[in-house]
Amino acid sequence: MRAGLEPAVTGATVTSITVFDERSLRRHAGPSEDFVDRLEGRTMLAPRRRGKFMWIPLAHDADGEPEALVTHLGMSGQVLLRDRTTDDALTRIRLELSHPDHEPLRLNFVDQRIFGSMSVDRLVPTKDRPGELVPSQVAHIARDPMDEHFDDNAFLARLARKNTTIKRAMLDQGLISGIGNIYADESLWGARVHYDQPTASLSRSRAKSLLAEVRAVLAQALAEGGTSFDTQYLNVNGQSGYFAHSLKAYGQQGKPCARCGRLIVRETFMNRGSHFCAHCQRIRG
Repeated sequence: MRAGLEPAVTGATVTSITVFDERSLRRHAGPSEDFVDRLEGRTMLAPRRRGKFMWIPLAHDADGEPEALVTHLGMSGQVLLRDRTTDDALTRIRLELSHPDHEPLRLNFVDQRIFGSMSVDRLVPTKDRPGELVPSQVAHIARDPMDEHFDDNAFLARLARKNTTIKRAMLDQGLISGIGNIYADESLWGARVHYDQPTASLSRSRAKSLLAEVRAVLAQALAEGGTSFDTQYLNVNGQSGYFAHSLKAYGQQGKPCARCGRLIVRETFMNRGSHFCAHCQRIRG
């Protein structure tokens, strides 16, 4: 989504905003009128993201407080780029954009379950990189392993101190972000690590191999447009990703493991499921 938005919105000016459902402003500190007033007429800079948050920094005067338009996708949020004549069902917020280099655009925030939101939030310094700013809502979320400033050694040291199991650690956004249930299962399968392996018993070399596998899985998923199982998971042009066709573990229960031929199994985990090969991914002492 970030990559798709970048060429379209960078340098664009917000000419008007329509809020159809104020529930989609749940993370904005103020009424819809405040959201409109703080956003209308502002020029957008290059989008950024961390975890399920994506933000578009807003140009400001030298005396103004740095701010950004922040989007949280929730369970079913979508940001769709349209021309000025195209509408989407379940649009909660609409932004009309003008741009010096291309035709005017419409940006629709569509959200079926209304767990996602938009907001205008102040930018605050990061804790680990002087001069870098993130929205205050995002400051508690760790970098993801695709971030150019992700610190491998710091992550591995923190992981070694964790008193938990590896998949729980992978889903802990205070430790590392960007790894959901699907990509955790895929990475663990690729690294031959059981989801319930205690972090304290994971050697540094195996932890490094797992981190490398996480990056490989995320890179492939990004190249293939993400994992779309239904129409709630689309890119900014309304197209589905096709990483679902590359899955080796997630959702493959009852099918042969692509590595050893034994069946992939599914076990309940944190009100969800973990998918793995019981032969390839054994808990090691």
